[in-house]
Amino acid sequence: MSIPSKHRDALTVQCEGRLTVTRHPHGCLLLFPRPTWESHREQIAAWPMSARAWQRIYLGNASDVELDSAGRILIAPELRVAVGISREIMLMGMGSHFEIWDAARLAESESQAIAAGMPDVLNNFSF
Repeated sequence: MSIPSKHRDALTVQCEGRLTVTRHPHGCLLLFPRPTWESHREQIAAWPMSARAWQRIYLGNASDVELDSAGRILIAPELRVAVGISREIMLMGMGSHFEIWDAARLAESESQAIAAGMPDVLNNFSF
């Protein structure tokens, strides 16, 4: 997967192109700069035994990757299959990390969210 140049440059400066990809239960992959992931990893590892299944989802699926000289990363086949990534993907900037979605699955997820309506917690939100 090619990382857009505007993000590639920032990731090269921030973490020397060292990244971690893991699975999210909403049907996407999470892409973290390695230092940010390490902080999350420590928090997840400290979860109680009652959250062991969720630790497996996040920690057990984590894969360290590095940007190559062309600004690409290799996403493991098992991660691509787990979230249904085919050919067309979307990279969504989420502040401290990115989400990687199969384009069709993202469109479906967004349609469902819109159909469900805005959650009450956002009633006072505006631009």
